[in-house]
Amino acid sequence: MSFVLDNSVALAWCFEDEQTPATLALLEEVGEAGALAPILWPLEALNGLLVAERRGRLDANRRRLLAGFLSELPVKLDEETADRVWTDISHLAERFHLSSYDAAYLELAQRHQLPLASLDQDLRKAAAALKLKVLGQ
Repeated sequence: MSFVLDNSVALAWCFEDEQTPATLALLEEVGEAGALAPILWPLEALNGLLVAERRGRLDANRRRLLAGFLSELPVKLDEETADRVWTDISHLAERFHLSSYDAAYLELAQRHQLPLASLDQDLRKAAAALKLKVLGQ
């Protein structure tokens, strides 16, 4: 696994107006080496696509195509995330004023000492405070 993949990066891959050279390089790296994400990642990714459909950014066919694209990526889901919700993740959410979802990505990167790929500024700041390498910009 090359890094922990935050949903903000995965969704950027789905929309041309959000893609950057940095995010496209991360997509290439995922294809080559895989990535790691909390068990909640597929739910969060699908929700992002559903919201984009409701807002008229894409139609149902495009959403299904993008969901298939994301589901085929070599992203390993961490099953220990749920065991850490009430302890480590809660602590990180409180400490850095993050959502529990964002704190799950942070905890995973910290536990595995992997870089965190994220476009979320608050999450990036928290990762930097923990001296984790941050990718994506």
